[in-house]
Amino acid sequence: MTEIGILQPEAGYATSAKEAFDIADKIGYPVLVRPSYVLGGRAMEIVYDKDELDKYIKEAVRVTRDHPILIDDFLEGAREIDVDAVCDGKDVFIGAIMEHIEEAGIHSGDSACVIPPQTLSEDILEVVRDYTRKIALALNVKGMVNIQMAEQNGKVFVLEANPRSSRTVPFVSKAIGIPLAKIAAKIMIGKSLKEQGYIAEKEPKINHVAVKEVILPFDKLPGADPLLSPEMKSTGEVMGIDYSFDLAFYKAEMAADNKLPLEGTVFMSIRDKDKDEMLEVAKEMSAAGLKMIGTKGTAEFMEKNGVSMDIVLKVHEGTPNVIDRVRKNEVSLIINTPTEKTKARRDGSRIRRSAVDYGVPYITTLQSAKISGKAITAAKEKEMTFKSIQDYNKK
Repeated sequence: MTEIGILQPEAGYATSAKEAFDIADKIGYPVLVRPSYVLGGRAMEIVYDKDELDKYIKEAVRVTRDHPILIDDFLEGAREIDVDAVCDGKDVFIGAIMEHIEEAGIHSGDSACVIPPQTLSEDILEVVRDYTRKIALALNVKGMVNIQMAEQNGKVFVLEANPRSSRTVPFVSKAIGIPLAKIAAKIMIGKSLKEQGYIAEKEPKINHVAVKEVILPFDKLPGADPLLSPEMKSTGEVMGIDYSFDLAFYKAEMAADNKLPLEGTVFMSIRDKDKDEMLEVAKEMSAAGLKMIGTKGTAEFMEKNGVSMDIVLKVHEGTPNVIDRVRKNEVSLIINTPTEKTKARRDGSRIRRSAVDYGVPYITTLQSAKISGKAITAAKEKEMTFKSIQDYNKK
């Protein structure tokens, strides 16, 4: 990456606790830490200070010369980007650029993503295309390549490059109507991209929007907190297609068995730093005819800013509380973003768990909540299309 002039997050690896502290201090907190040689983000965590790093080293991993830990600068608030491309050693065909819906900090296998990107500027997309071509050719890839990047403050960083097929290939191939794996297989037996007719400056243009959403296994894991993190938890994927992002997202949530309600009651318990941005979500859902309820801090903030919201007790405040309302089938959607405060964190975990146990749709990230508000409005006001994938991909 240094040779071909591509940005990466600052990183290092440590074979002792002292080395780990020194590297983290040099990079600056927060940092992403993980054991070497893991799949699915196993034991990967974001740590925000030296005490958290010390706890991670003592409890999560064994740091030795044979078992180093990797330490990367965590790009807080960055937007993640996935690219699936095919390379024959001379030319590169980009199947799609995917924009993740959740911000950096959630494993790419657990993040919803959308084709085509919805908020990335053309300048950023050009950088992504340039990086993809340069990396694929520099690695002399002959077949599939998956590259993960992140955009932060107008700069694009490469997180990883995998010279193989990725879990997103079936999604991309269905979304664009082009069999990427078949093209890659033909390259492996000597047929170039040019011979196959796949030379293009940009990724194929589609007239629809495709959203990939994940299937999470928490209903099979009693007591587990359904919170997303750098460690992958999903066990499957679905997709939603329509001619607008909001309707495609609504369909994807429906397919993931997390159907967004068009009527009923929405419960909100939001950490302080998300409240300003969540206000717009509350306004949209209220305008769509949904009744709003929330914990004291959230409800008072929303009321003060023009959204009618009834107060519901937190779990540790007594009964009847939000979990009692969930048990009585009086809540149609739970939106809960995690907090660091001990009691509130424990409450949040129990609320999220009750959503899983009683089959109530739930949202745990600000980004998903934002598009969910728009998706509910769109599902009430717009007409959905119902077609085969082949019909969407007809040119």
